[in-house]
Amino acid sequence: MGGSAPQTTPERENETAMRLTIILVGPARAENVGAAARAMKTMGFRELRIVDSEAHLAPPARWVAHGSGDILDGITTYSTLAEALHDVDFTVATTARSRSRFHYYATPQQLLPLLEEKANWMTHTALVFGREDAGLTNEELALADVLTGVPMAADYPSLNLGQSVMVYCYQLTSLLQNTPSTSASVDDNQLQALRLRTRDLLERLGVEDDIKLTDWLQQRMGLLQQRDTAMLHRLLHDIEKNLPD
Repeated sequence: MGGSAPQTTPERENETAMRLTIILVGPARAENVGAAARAMKTMGFRELRIVDSEAHLAPPARWVAHGSGDILDGITTYSTLAEALHDVDFTVATTARSRSRFHYYATPQQLLPLLEEKANWMTHTALVFGREDAGLTNEELALADVLTGVPMAADYPSLNLGQSVMVYCYQLTSLLQNTPSTSASVDDNQLQALRLRTRDLLERLGVEDDIKLTDWLQQRMGLLQQRDTAMLHRLLHDIEKNLPD
């Protein structure tokens, strides 16, 4: 299935509120897509993207969505998660599985203040949900700035896709009403530029193969506030100019 660029961007009720897109990667069941759409509509979210799936085209998706057909009609599809994130400033990925490489998680409650701060210097956030049976791959998780998961009792089954979308939409709905004090002088690509700059510096220092160090840096940078990000850019600049050519 080829990726298709969005034909239209859903207008936000508040032009200065953060744009928050829900992305479902490889959903297998049409009912789950319908439940996700219904949860989104209930909580005021409007933009849904689908990666590597046509489940939303099956009739059960619309049956379950009931009253949320406009969300399904506005879906844009992509072949890969990387393509679906082409215009996103900040990516939050959900995962229910413990992975040795990924240690830093935010609960749904911790996400709200984190994204409220990001809204002051970024305009578009994506919340990514993985496959019902296997979640997101390590490669897909590596595209995220922050990972999140719903804490569960050890003997309790994990939430299904529709329930997970509802939990996060409920927790983050205030972002759609908040008016961030976005500064026109702030570059909303600042975080991605910092990631690239850090990677280049590690290569110049010859330590890019230190997986523990590089993973720690990549996973922690998503938690930085704008001022900390700017200061780290200054620090890297000072280090770079004192390195031999």
